[in-house]
Amino acid sequence: MFKFVVVLAFVAVASSQHHSYGGHSAGVSHGSADDVHAEIKSLDSDVRADGFHYGFETTNHIRAAASGDEHGNIHGDFEWVSPEGEHVAVKYVADEYGYQPSSDVLPTPPPVPTAILKSLEYIRNHPHHEQHYGGH
Repeated sequence: MFKFVVVLAFVAVASSQHHSYGGHSAGVSHGSADDVHAEIKSLDSDVRADGFHYGFETTNHIRAAASGDEHGNIHGDFEWVSPEGEHVAVKYVADEYGYQPSSDVLPTPPPVPTAILKSLEYIRNHPHHEQHYGGH
């Protein structure tokens, strides 16, 4: 009987959290109410033997488009507005060199230190030569 009461208490707590947070888990943000009711404003897609194209836009300001060729090369972009109100836009190319995104919101690596650049230049200008010592 005690186990039944404990389980029932857990169910009641979970149910009350579900209702008090609008159906979302405590502390987890799943976007605005607009996201739940978002609809497709426009949709365009075309698949051909020599490639494809698609594009769509939703009522909650999500937009994406891409096109590709028969070799697997793809150019595309997507964008949305973050929960903080920041416009996020990403352009990308996917080809034999991999996925290559570009955006102002993506982190960039720090510059290579001058000492490392000088070391690399030295190594490039002074290639290593194998030395053979006696024997076979």
